[in-house]
Parts: sequence; structure tokens; C-alpha cells
Amino acid sequence: MRNYTKHYINGEWVESTGTDTIDVINPATEEIIGQISSGTEEDVHRAVMAAKEAFPYFSQTSREERIALLNNIVKEYENRKDDFVQIITEELGSPISKSESVQYEMGLQHFKQAAKELETFTFLEDRGGHVVQKDAIGVAGLITPWNFPTNQAATKLASAFAAGATVVLKPASKTPYAAIIMAEIFEKAGMPKGVFNLVNGSGSRVGNAISSHSDVAFVSFTGSGAVGEKIMKNAAEGIKKVSLELGGKSPLVILPDANIYKAAQTAVEGVANNAGQVCTAATRTIIPHSIKNEFVEAVKEIVANYPVGDPVKESTQMGPQVSKDQWETVQSYIQKGIDEGATLIAGGLGKPEGLETGYFSQLTVFSNVKNDMVIAQEEIFGPVMSIITYDDLDEAIEIANDTVYGLAGYVYGEEPKLLAHVAKSLKAGRITINNEDGDFQAPFGGFKQSGIGREWGDYGIEEFLEPKSILGLPNV
Repeated sequence: MRNYTKHYINGEWVESTGTDTIDVINPATEEIIGQISSGTEEDVHRAVMAAKEAFPYFSQTSREERIALLNNIVKEYENRKDDFVQIITEELGSPISKSESVQYEMGLQHFKQAAKELETFTFLEDRGGHVVQKDAIGVAGLITPWNFPTNQAATKLASAFAAGATVVLKPASKTPYAAIIMAEIFEKAGMPKGVFNLVNGSGSRVGNAISSHSDVAFVSFTGSGAVGEKIMKNAAEGIKKVSLELGGKSPLVILPDANIYKAAQTAVEGVANNAGQVCTAATRTIIPHSIKNEFVEAVKEIVANYPVGDPVKESTQMGPQVSKDQWETVQSYIQKGIDEGATLIAGGLGKPEGLETGYFSQLTVFSNVKNDMVIAQEEIFGPVMSIITYDDLDEAIEIANDTVYGLAGYVYGEEPKLLAHVAKSLKAGRITINNEDGDFQAPFGGFKQSGIGREWGDYGIEEFLEPKSILGLPNV
């Protein structure tokens, strides 16, 4: 049992002011693996006051000092690799190979990238008639989701530390242990007291207290649209800055000249990754009507042989949903797809054969989907693909953009001009062509109801800064 019923405030592990706890459950076994404290408003207040007190010092540290701190974090993070891989596999149900190559690695790269950005980042810019100085914003409240316990926290934390902001972090209560390891890393890396504070608990209590606290200058949130709306309302009362990375219903536009089998592999991976629990998941596969039959057959073959199962096995590529609630949500959407008249070509209701224990969903694919169906418009956050056909590229682009979301988009094909045309036409914050590798310098964020603001690289650092123009600055 991993019992971590303390919060990290002002450089110390301290008891909560409340007595309630939250069970943490392994979604592959349905067993309780530990407990965390269910934090209170008073716990949040103590954390914010610690961050506020630390801000005047930390915001004035030099570029070199913050680079050194980030590099120390990288070193200690690498020392805890095995711990990260093990705990993320346990608390999230991530396949162990993915816990290492994706979950662990993404968190590490954000700290490396922030240190690299600081080497050339411009905090004071001479613009001829005036100077622009970029100051750390103040105390930042960070609220992160459960689907990527290191990535989502690390991108916010690395940017905040690079900017000179102090923070209060509330990780998801379903996957809290990766953040606890980070707290231990920061302490060992020499983090000044009060710069980083961690309060565990529920979103309704701890998250709400962070977003409504008068001494929090900036709230950076990743999660659902409904919660993002609540955070905006709380922030509006104090006129505080917000950054929101919300949901998605991303299209994968497959061009007529694409290799059908490789395109099908890309499509299946797009919904199977992290059991579909990815805000950028390519859940709408948009294909030429002329290749529909061949594409469907290829998808069926790939899904039938896709390794779904125990996340501790090296061969497993897809694990369970994170919780019973999430599993039930996925099941309800599969039923909606059936009720709407889409054609179920793979997967379906219930758990995969032989996986009665654990919150495992079947890798599910619908064809003959219309873009106005619920399964094509609402974020499912599970391994469910909708195949939609088009007759020409203008129609494909129209279908791709016909959504309230705009977080990511994908294009797969051969002809460079067509790839470029479709990529530039998609209304989303990040477009990937032909499975191009990720770039930790590239800005990440969404259009429309997918959010406000950007993370990653220099754009992420900018979120934690306020520009100040100075006219007539003496040359001293």
C-alpha cells in the first residue's frame, strides 16, 4: 500500500488540515494500491501563502540559476526512471512499455526543453522607442489530469520554473503518485522552499479553491470542458489569467494516394494509444469513399491482432480505462453508436475475452458514421474509432473542421502538395503529417472549445510571464 496522506507545502511534507482520504485504484486489477489525503481549502491557502512568500526571491533569480535548477531536476528525474515507470503502470494502467517510452520520456523532455529555451529566451527586448520587460506573473495554480501524469504536470512546471513563477500543483486524484515523485525530485534538486507546493485532493474542493484564491495570479488547467468553464468563472471574479487545454475530437484525413494498410495501422494506433484516453486522439478517421471496403478490412485485421491486456506485460499495447466510471462512459458511447445506426465492424460492448477483471474496453470501430452523430461529435476518451467517408478533399476538410473542438489534426498520404493543402486548412492547434515525431519546442494548445493559451517550449514559458513596456529607460 502506498499511503501518502501528506501535502508538500513550503519545502516540507505536512499533515492535511482535514482527515478525509481518497483511495487510489489499480485499473487493471481493481485493487486499492494506496491512499492520498483529500485536501481542504485551508491546505490550499497554506500552499498559496508559501508560494506568495517565495515569489519575490525566486522571480529575481538569474537565468543561469534557473537553468542550473532545471538541469538538476533532469538529473534527479532520470535517477527515478524505474519508479516512474512502475507507478504509472500501476496507477494509470498504462502498458509498461508505454510508461517508459511515452509517459516517463515526455515528462523528462519538457524539463530539458525548458532549460534549453532559457539559454536564449529574451526577457528584456529593446524595440527602439521602448523596452519590453517580461516579468514572472506571480503564484500559478496548476491543475492536471490523470491521463498523462508526468507530461501534463511537467510541461506546466518546467515553464513556470523557467519563467520564475512559484506554483501550487493539484494532480489528478486518480493518478497522484507521479506528482509525489516529482516533489521528491524537486527537493533533491535544490528547489527553494515555497517555490513548489503540492496539494492532493478532489477537483471540486482543491481545484475550486486554487482557481478562486485571490492570491493566485494565473491558473493553468488541463481537463474537461465543463471543469474549464467553471475555472473561467472562478478566475473572472478575480480577473486572473487562465490557460485551458481541454478536449478534442481530432480528425485523421487519409488521402486517396495513401498506402491503405499503413493508413489503417495509423488509424488504429490513433485510438488505441493510452486506451483512447488522449485529448489529441485521432478518433474521426476520414477516408475516400473509393477505398472504404479495403480500408475496413485492413482495420478489422489489425484490431483482431492488437495486443490488449495486462499492462505489466511487455507485449501489451493497450491497457484498461483508468476507472470504472470511465469504462462505463466508454460503454455508453458504444451503445449510442449502435443506436444511431453506425455499423460496428470491430469490438463492441463489454470487456475483451479473458479480461473479466479490470476496466478493459474492447478496441471498437464503427463505419458508416455520419459526422453529425454523437460518436463523431463528442469526446469519448476511449478506444472508439468513427470511420467517415468523403468524395473529394474539400468535403474532407469540411468534415474535419465541423466540430466544436480544434486541438489536433492528422493527415496521411503521399502527394506533398495535397498533404500541405489539407494540413494548412485544418482548424486545430497542432497538425501532424504522416506520423511525424513530436517536437517539444512546438506550441501545444487548441482552437475553439479545445482551449485558450499554449504550452511547450518558449510558448509555454510566455504563459507565466507578463510583458511590461518601459518608455525612456535610461541606459545604465
